[in-house]
This record gives sequence, structure tokens and C-alpha cells, in this order.
Amino acid sequence: MRPILTFAATMCLLLGLTDCPGPPTAMATVQQAAQDLAVDARFGRMELAMERVAPRARDEFAARHKAWGSQIRIADVELSGTHKLNDREIEVLVHVTWYRQDESDLRQTTIRQHWRNINGWQLAQEERADGDTGVLGERTDRIPAMDAGMPARFPTIRLSGATPN
Repeated sequence: MRPILTFAATMCLLLGLTDCPGPPTAMATVQQAAQDLAVDARFGRMELAMERVAPRARDEFAARHKAWGSQIRIADVELSGTHKLNDREIEVLVHVTWYRQDESDLRQTTIRQHWRNINGWQLAQEERADGDTGVLGERTDRIPAMDAGMPARFPTIRLSGATPN
């Protein structure tokens, strides 16, 4: 009776071990690091985000993201793609939905991030790949909002036949 129990226990153990995942791949590790950086930056936890930025890129990263949380509000961040360049470099696309605090226009920008494996995955460089400018500190010309006291630029047309003011 005892050999049957030992055999059954061994089989259960072997079947259970076959479903165990191995160590995470480089792609999975960089995706997690990029997601953590994006979420930390979105919620203003820049000291945590900076831990994932390569030391040489930290000053530039801080300058490009200094408006996040003050003049710029991040509504959503989403990883939209990854591309392995080689064993030590991966490109990540991050889709950012955002708006300026003093405006109500929702904007969208795709940021291309270049990650390198330097004693762990670190953000080495980023740039705007597509969409609206301004989220990474780029200078943009803005159209001033109309004053409440200014007349409308186009006359009001009423369908009821009444004359416009």
C-alpha cells in the first residue's frame, strides 16, 4: 500500500511542477519596468520613477516631465508595443492621454522609449513618436481662450426666423 501512495504523491508533484513558470523573459521584465515607470510618473511619484531611469538620462527626464502633475494632468498611460532591438536594448511605445490643467481638450501622444539592460533594465532615452506635442516639455504655440465679454466670431442664426443679436 505504501509504494502506491509514494508513487501517487510523486506523480502529483511532477504534474504540479510542469505548470510552474520559468524566470521572466527580458521582454516581460522590461514591460513591467516600463509599466511601473509610467504609473509612478502619472501619479507624481517621480522619485520612484527616477529609479528606473539611467543615471545619465535623469536630468533630461526630470526636465521633460516637470509639468506632469502641475500644468499637465495625465489621464491614462498604456503600453502599446515593444520591440526587441538586441539582447540588451528594447524599444517600448507608451500611449499617453493627457490634458493641460487650464484647458479641457483631451490630447494623446505616443512616446517611444529606449530601454537598456545596464545592471537591470533602465530607461535610456525617450521621444515623442506620434500625436500631440507638449507632454514632454516641448514648446507649443497656444491659441488664447476667448474672453467671456468678447462677441462671438460668427453671427448666431436662429431657425425660428428671429433676427440675431
